[in-house]
Amino acid sequence: MKRLLILGTGGTIASSKGEEGYKASLSVDEVLELAGIKRSNGFKIESKDVLNVDSTLIQPEDWETIAREVFRAREEYDGVVITHGTDTLAYTASMLTFMLPGMDIPVVLTGSMRPITEERSDAPRNVRTAISFALTGVPGVFVAFNDKIMLGVRASKVRALGINAFQSVNYPDVAYVKGDEIYYNLPPSSLVPKGEPGLEVHYEPRVAFIRLLPGMEPAFLDGLVSSGCKGLILEGYGAGGLPYRRRNILEKVGELAKRIPVVMTTQALYDGVDLNKYEVGRKALQAGVIPAKDMTKEATVTKLMWALGKTQNVEEIREIMLKNIAGEISEG
Repeated sequence: MKRLLILGTGGTIASSKGEEGYKASLSVDEVLELAGIKRSNGFKIESKDVLNVDSTLIQPEDWETIAREVFRAREEYDGVVITHGTDTLAYTASMLTFMLPGMDIPVVLTGSMRPITEERSDAPRNVRTAISFALTGVPGVFVAFNDKIMLGVRASKVRALGINAFQSVNYPDVAYVKGDEIYYNLPPSSLVPKGEPGLEVHYEPRVAFIRLLPGMEPAFLDGLVSSGCKGLILEGYGAGGLPYRRRNILEKVGELAKRIPVVMTTQALYDGVDLNKYEVGRKALQAGVIPAKDMTKEATVTKLMWALGKTQNVEEIREIMLKNIAGEISEG
């Protein structure tokens, strides 16, 4: 009989309404009971609460805690489901992907936009979807939401309130669940992570994320290194580039890029960065900027933190960021 472990971390899915609004307060056992999930139905479910917080409060130290729990569980269970708040779920899914290379069991994160305690909650549907996929045995880290299965390192939250809150960005949905059936958009064999299972929980959280705006002064970037920043992500326009007319952000970034890794992503949701396309992009490359290519913002942030945990040499970071490790970058 297959055994699944459900790890609870709080979030909307485990929230009830109090005097100051919704707050994570239910155990994962209570969530499963309210969702009508049977503990034994051709498979066995066990559960454990790791955290019980609003996911706005999730910190990098929590990613390490969750990763260690999952890594231990792979010796004993056939799959792991993690219930999580939606606000930082995509960050957690991305970081777990990097912290758990070569994962050899399914690890499926899910949550809900409406608390399990409320009518018409999407929690039961999402938990069932996550459990169904965890039972397939397809290894890796995934997100299950609104009947869709997404690669964890490609999922991004795109809605603040709607139940179809997550999309797979620049990558197809892995599968979708309809009733008891799972329909794959990609061959399951293509999803198997490379290498042997490992636990790589090193990280450096001191990363800044700054969105470029017309009129931004170069001086805004002063003090990043002296304040302890170890890596910078710039969210640029379109295919990417740095302004240098009237306010010379390009020059300032060039100075920073000699000391810390500077990565550029895009404010556009789809297609990613191509710094070879325009002159402003080529100048950014010449200044030492590392393109995020078509990674999600969540994957870009967590990958840079993870890479900085390995090394703080700028050229070594560049090599790591440009390499497709777990499907976060499209190849070809």
